[in-house]
Amino acid sequence: MCVAGPRTQALFKNAPGIARAVILQFKPGWSVPLLGVAANALTDRIVPLEDLWGRSGGDLCLKLLAARSLSEVLDRLSHAIALRTHQTFEPASARLARRAVRLFEGEEDRVETVAERLGVTARHLRRAFTENVGIGPKDFARTVRLQRAVRMAATSKDWGRIAADAGYYDQAHLIADFRELVGLTPGAFLKRPGDGGPAERFHRAGVEQGDSRPEDAQHVADPHPFPP
Repeated sequence: MCVAGPRTQALFKNAPGIARAVILQFKPGWSVPLLGVAANALTDRIVPLEDLWGRSGGDLCLKLLAARSLSEVLDRLSHAIALRTHQTFEPASARLARRAVRLFEGEEDRVETVAERLGVTARHLRRAFTENVGIGPKDFARTVRLQRAVRMAATSKDWGRIAADAGYYDQAHLIADFRELVGLTPGAFLKRPGDGGPAERFHRAGVEQGDSRPEDAQHVADPHPFPP
């Protein structure tokens, strides 16, 4: 069982066969209470759970392997997480980061503007955001913009129009961001095999940074949900 930190670039992995996996995606602010380290300590890293939890991490892996059903796996995960997270309040820095995430996902991409709307300095926002999300707010906004372009590409191949509507200066700007973050041109990315469409391939590439999670992951990840 591994912990994958937030990524600054896509990571493609070709599975040799059919694999089953349970993936939990946590909200900003959960890294310290659950894992014992700030989110930016895990950026671009994949770490065995045992390295963070010690022996209890290895024990949990054995329990999950012995589970007889998915529901039993989720129950055991939920119990293990609940034992390590006793706080019922959201730290101020995590709350700030979460509010900033919502603003960036709402098409605001300037750090200074978001900081002003939240009533803090840009420096304070950068520090809180990086500690709780794992990447800086500027990089996060850049990723959100790329996600937006990928979603638009599901229904249009007019890259000039997509670039303008997604918030890029021009098509060259979009292509440059694609190359740097994904390692491919937009056209090459869309030609990759995958049955879930452009947005699903983007998520699988490991660039997704948002706060949306599958239903089961939300249940397991939030034994004590923070308020919105």
